[in-house]
Amino acid sequence: MRVTVIIAAGGLGTRVGGDVPKQLQTVGGQTLLEHALKPFDKNPRIDDIVVVLPEEFAQTPPPALRTVNTPVRIVAGGATRQDSVAAGVDQVGSDVDVVLVHDAARPFCTTDLVDAVIDAAAETGAAVPAVRASDTVKEARPEGGNGLQVICATLPRDSIFLAQTPQGFSLNVLKNAVELGRRGVEATDEAALVENTGHAVHLVDGDAANFKVTTSDDLARAHDWVRRGTTGERPTVRVGIGYDSHRTVAGRRLILGGVEIQHKVGLDGHSDADAVCHAVTDAILGAAAAGDIGQHFPDTDPRWKDASSIELLRTVVEIVAERGLAVGNVDVVLIAEYPLLGPYVPAMVEQLSSALDVDAGAISIKSKTAEGMDAIGRGEAMAAQAVATLFPR
Repeated sequence: MRVTVIIAAGGLGTRVGGDVPKQLQTVGGQTLLEHALKPFDKNPRIDDIVVVLPEEFAQTPPPALRTVNTPVRIVAGGATRQDSVAAGVDQVGSDVDVVLVHDAARPFCTTDLVDAVIDAAAETGAAVPAVRASDTVKEARPEGGNGLQVICATLPRDSIFLAQTPQGFSLNVLKNAVELGRRGVEATDEAALVENTGHAVHLVDGDAANFKVTTSDDLARAHDWVRRGTTGERPTVRVGIGYDSHRTVAGRRLILGGVEIQHKVGLDGHSDADAVCHAVTDAILGAAAAGDIGQHFPDTDPRWKDASSIELLRTVVEIVAERGLAVGNVDVVLIAEYPLLGPYVPAMVEQLSSALDVDAGAISIKSKTAEGMDAIGRGEAMAAQAVATLFPR
């Protein structure tokens, strides 16, 4: 049996916000599109994948698509999702038995769900994963000019199901549905078009984790799921610790967490001596078992003289990405007797968030003193400790 997958990623996803289409926004170090591709790329029953992208991205496809092992074809989408899927169907070979259609905005589909849909589609010609409605379902209509709705019916929730993707069809069933759509019938998904052709669509058990990212709240939920490891395929968490300290010295800028702090002394070092970034760098490298900061940026190399440590940190993120890892969260303890560093913490968090490509909510920085003890307590040095988690990309 030959199976082709169409990944519907042709829209702009404006409701989720951001500067790029939602399917190209990053969650846990990977775009939603990359997450959506994984269960199909990992499944040996999938023979090829058709990715439908907005026209401007179809011409210069995202680099991540080059890492997919399954053969991939890219096609430009249309004005609507229905048009985009139709463009994808046009790329499906005549020897294909089952076609799956999946939303790129569903990042947490599992290979088990893919198998269930393939089996049901092969048997019945049309199958859709769906979850039962758990809340009481009301039908309503607008009334008056105040924007409020009035209930006109309470629907029996035992017969209400919330459809998901991937939706699976035999090739002829899907082609007939697409042709119906081209003749002017509009529908919100392929199953609805198939229903309009008169072919029965069967349900398989869906997965609550297989939710669709539509709004900014959904995107935040996806970030949270990846950080907590509560996605359909749980990632392995790797943990690293880092430490750095520097003497204070006059005549140097004080840079901590990528932020310049007005103070009478700075930190002595070959680079900008940013103890926060150095500790985070070692924590990330440690979690990846990729050496330490001295191995990658030795103080004997003139290239790193006065180098920006926040930029070096960006390089480290690229290093661990090449090992298939992405940063989950970072926790930092910064130890300095003075100046008062608390007011600078939000700016440090913002800098680290950008460098590590994670939400600000995944960064914690606590400022402590040494209570007058040792060199730090005397203001002769500053130090930082960090813990970082990494997840598979």
